[in-house]
Amino acid sequence: MTDPLVRTTVAAAAARLGAAGVASARNDAELLAAHALGVPRGRLLLVDAFTEAQLADYEALITSRARRVPLQHLVGTVVAGGVELAVGPGVFIPRPETDLLIAWGLTRRLPAEAVVVDLCSGSGAIALAVAHARPAADVYAVEQDPAALEWLRRNAATRAAAGDRPIEVLAGDATDPAVTATLDGQVDLVLCNPPYVPEGTSVPEEVSRFDPAAAVFGGPDGLAVIRGVVARAAELLAPGGWVGIEHDDTHELAVVALLAAAGLAGPELHRDLAERPRFSTASRPGDGT
Repeated sequence: MTDPLVRTTVAAAAARLGAAGVASARNDAELLAAHALGVPRGRLLLVDAFTEAQLADYEALITSRARRVPLQHLVGTVVAGGVELAVGPGVFIPRPETDLLIAWGLTRRLPAEAVVVDLCSGSGAIALAVAHARPAADVYAVEQDPAALEWLRRNAATRAAAGDRPIEVLAGDATDPAVTATLDGQVDLVLCNPPYVPEGTSVPEEVSRFDPAAAVFGGPDGLAVIRGVVARAAELLAPGGWVGIEHDDTHELAVVALLAAAGLAGPELHRDLAERPRFSTASRPGDGT
């Protein structure tokens, strides 16, 4: 990439990323160019050329992305549920699919001062999106991995400094009743994006090399953590409270069956825009369900 003109440089970078197997080559080339130039992506066409320093930065970014370093690690952030989060080594990168679960949760009929729990919180994507959208809610984020907890606490502090209502971070296993026992029977909404990929499943290089395996794989059938999450949700929910759990597209009936077996009402499967099974929901019997 010796030509400093933005249009030709980005086109060459996209071709390079495509040859390296990056599925979103053009998208990533443009986002990394915007990052190197310090402008929003929508203003790329208004910049004629890179400076020498910017071109060197862009070359380094493209080289790293061609080695399959995640885009989000290179720019340092990801947007989830409309909230920008810091991410990097040691924490799972939220995917757009989780936005569907967040959107579902935010459309539930909840008390103004709802109690919301995000189990397996990771970077805090779900908890912080809910806290941003529902400023009167009491939001709890549960995470046990030390590295992920650092990112979660950093993001929570950043969002609180930006004016969002602070969330409470609980360090521990999301399936351990002792971690959230004080909330039993009081929670209006439980949301969870747990590790759910069945072991042995082929995943993209960005996932296999950079996402923590414990945040991706959920045992032989992908349900090892989900079983405990369902049991915990059934205990946490107040009458009329809701639970939503993201899961693998091979779990078309499995999570719905687990929710029903736990005594929860109206278990329902939700599909993504490609019609793949994406998350399942239910409620605790009681007023408002």
